[in-house]
Amino acid sequence: MIRIALLAIALCCAFVTTAEARPRHVRAVLVDPGCNVIFPCEGVVSSPRGERVVKAMGGFGVARKIYRPRAMAPTLQKEATIVAHPSGCPARAFCGCGAAVRVFGAPVRKLWLAAAWFSFPRAAPASGMVAVRRHHVFVLEQHLGGSKWQVYDANSGGHATRLHARSIAGYAIVDPRGGAS
Repeated sequence: MIRIALLAIALCCAFVTTAEARPRHVRAVLVDPGCNVIFPCEGVVSSPRGERVVKAMGGFGVARKIYRPRAMAPTLQKEATIVAHPSGCPARAFCGCGAAVRVFGAPVRKLWLAAAWFSFPRAAPASGMVAVRRHHVFVLEQHLGGSKWQVYDANSGGHATRLHARSIAGYAIVDPRGGAS
């Protein structure tokens, strides 16, 4: 009986591991834009992408505050507008559904996945066309010059829908009214 108990304790000790407590999410918060080289803010360091990042201890993890320089901001960033969540679309992973609502006026279920938009014929960039790549789609609204377009971008980050400037470089342009999907 004692041997069984000792064997059970030995097996329990063999399979016990320690756990690390880590934060699940890190939120990005803008640092005061007054921070710069001449008047640095306390704790601000440069990141590899040229952003200024503030690291501060908070609770059990590290909170990161990010300030992106104006040179990194897309054209018309000041005019980026967060608009209402597309009606009838899920709370997460809704870029395809949001594009369908914008183009067709309803959440077409078979277009919720970004890959489904590849079934439409390719087209030249123009207002009303859709830019698609793996895992993301958005609707082109107005040409701003070069590869920059004012776009309707559902699920553009932080589960928000935005009207903002965006480059179409790397995206396939499709005509959603050019053929059946």
